[in-house]
Amino acid sequence: MSDQLSTPRAAALYIGALLGPGLLLLPGLAARIAGPASILAWLGLLLLSALFAIVFTSLGVRFGSRSGVAGYVTRAFGPRAGRAATWCFVTGVVLGAPLVCLIGGGYVASLFGGGRVATVLIAVVMLVAVVALTMGGTRTSSAVQVGLVIVLVTLIAAAVLGSYGHLRADRWTPFAPHGWASIGRAAAILMLSFVGWEAIAPMTGRLREPARQLPRVIAIAFAVSAISYLALAAATVGVLGADGGGRAPLAELMQVAIGPAGRAIAAIAAVGLTLAAVNAYVSGAAEMIAELHPNPRVRAALPIAIGAVGVVVLALAAADALSTDRLVGLPTTLFLTVYLLCMLGACRLLCGAARAAAALASVVVATVLTFCGWPVLVAAFVAAVPLIRKGRIPSRAMHIDTESVVEPRCEMSVA
Repeated sequence: MSDQLSTPRAAALYIGALLGPGLLLLPGLAARIAGPASILAWLGLLLLSALFAIVFTSLGVRFGSRSGVAGYVTRAFGPRAGRAATWCFVTGVVLGAPLVCLIGGGYVASLFGGGRVATVLIAVVMLVAVVALTMGGTRTSSAVQVGLVIVLVTLIAAAVLGSYGHLRADRWTPFAPHGWASIGRAAAILMLSFVGWEAIAPMTGRLREPARQLPRVIAIAFAVSAISYLALAAATVGVLGADGGGRAPLAELMQVAIGPAGRAIAAIAAVGLTLAAVNAYVSGAAEMIAELHPNPRVRAALPIAIGAVGVVVLALAAADALSTDRLVGLPTTLFLTVYLLCMLGACRLLCGAARAAAALASVVVATVLTFCGWPVLVAAFVAAVPLIRKGRIPSRAMHIDTESVVEPRCEMSVA
């Protein structure tokens, strides 16, 4: 089948899901929150990612899923829980779309010396473009996603290696200027960079030999993303210092690495990455909604909702009533809630080492959630609505019947 993926191509797509637009902002933001100690938050989340790798490999090989993490939650706990995961994910996408556009807008505005208003205006243009593409049925092709992965990894390598000679040891002291609790707050924000593990579910069906290919795909993706994250985080602190390079840290590093042209290259890459990533996530959220609800009007309403929410968010940003740094917490908390539900579901579905990994990941995710602050209340409300709503739950939800909640069978699990 032409739609089947080779191991290298699948790994590239998976890397693209893990290395998202968050890398354009979050290394600098984490440095501002926790100083050099933010590197410990990166290390902790990479260990969490290793646990995710074990769990999603096991779930993908054993079950697969057209509905992503929501499908696993449905299989473990039933349709209501699956709906809770779906709406948390979709709400995270709706709130995250204008955020990502603001990040991309910040890179373009910094190129011309523009301020807050310029950033918002550029973000509006990008958000309108994404909504128009989505409503027109346009999806980011796998070839484009692979191309963007190559561009992003090359950009990170150029920024890190090119700025190596500008590293300063004194940038690492004091190590924890804002206290050790700031590491937890940084981790709560940085989790947005680790959203993407759910991409393995629909991809599993496109692999020729999932049982053989999937572990290799995840191992390659984890290794590349781990090296990229740590290298960029270390360079951000060691070269740019505690302020993390402001709103465009990667552009600052590129300028240090190759001169003024570096800032322009980073801005162009930021625009392409922003448009492709938001389009991919909006399209993925639309697919999840389609699996959940048979009415095509519900799916069609998603880009309209993103546009409406985007208008409000960007207007608040233009009025300086809502900063990019504060906005990051909302979608991050919603995605964390999705992962918590999925890891708890994996504890029910899997056995052996995979179940142990899921249990430990559940504890870590729950701990990170305690540092998220008031957005936890928003996530709890979004998750609670489908859980307490009365009435008939369609049996087609997630393509899993209401009778399909399973008990773990250790002899079938993949460790």
